[in-house]
Amino acid sequence: MKLEGIHHITAITGDAPGNVDFYARVLGLRLIKKTVNQDDPTVYHLFYGDEEGAPGNDLTFFEYPGAARGRAGAGMVHRVVWRVGSPEALEFWARRLGDEGIEARLEDGALIFAEPEGLEHELAVTDVADAPLVAHAAGVPDELALQGFDAVRAFTADPEASRPLLEEALAFEPRSERELEARGTQRGGRIVYDVTDRGGVPGAGTVHHVAWATHTDEQEQWRERALAAGARPTPVIDRFYFRSVYFREPSGVLFELATIGPGFTADEPLETLGERLALPPDYESMRDRLEQTLTPLPDTQRWRRASETSDVP
Repeated sequence: MKLEGIHHITAITGDAPGNVDFYARVLGLRLIKKTVNQDDPTVYHLFYGDEEGAPGNDLTFFEYPGAARGRAGAGMVHRVVWRVGSPEALEFWARRLGDEGIEARLEDGALIFAEPEGLEHELAVTDVADAPLVAHAAGVPDELALQGFDAVRAFTADPEASRPLLEEALAFEPRSERELEARGTQRGGRIVYDVTDRGGVPGAGTVHHVAWATHTDEQEQWRERALAAGARPTPVIDRFYFRSVYFREPSGVLFELATIGPGFTADEPLETLGERLALPPDYESMRDRLEQTLTPLPDTQRWRRASETSDVP
């Protein structure tokens, strides 16, 4: 029994329109689900990913309008690491980000930059067998596009604190002194720990949690293993698009174990994912009120590739 890498990563934004502009237009991700935070349905939960909304390339955001910028510290993910296919892709993204006024630097063969609210990203050329998860964006050729998550980097005051839970209960494999990987039959994803004793401040531009992918019929077993290892997992929570279990690992990072299905086509067709406000059945009665109060968002269809020859600036 193995976890299938990173399922999704959820962060916080104080500016949903700006967030959509950066992740859908600049980074070329597809807005695959425009829904609400199921624990606070008065705010958005936005999902970006590949063309099919597959686990392994889902970056999501809760919008708290006007939220102050946060700062990552011990017990928080501070960087999202993406896969790209070649050094040429790094050159492409350095130019594209520079044209947007985003400063990027090459470091150990990877391109590192921060998005407008401060969340740090890294693009790394990887050699893995995992299928690339690509969105078809205007202005971003598929061969240069982001290909899904490779890792998260998290701050900790004690890099050894999390190892027993991750290795023994969650079956992560050590890859280096501070790096562990969850690799299943289809995909893998890593967590890398960086040492700091600085406290963090949640807010815009910070990561709320990282979710690891599990098969539905194995989720309860993973929960029991985490519980037996001393974690305090929640009961299984039905999020409609997947089922979730949450707990903090010993360094303080909030983990989620999320099922691979049912998926984002549970309530709208693949062709029109993300085009309208999608509400799980328990929240449908709130539609009229939510549509009047949620922040208006840009139309992302103009940033998607209508055909192999289309190119929208």
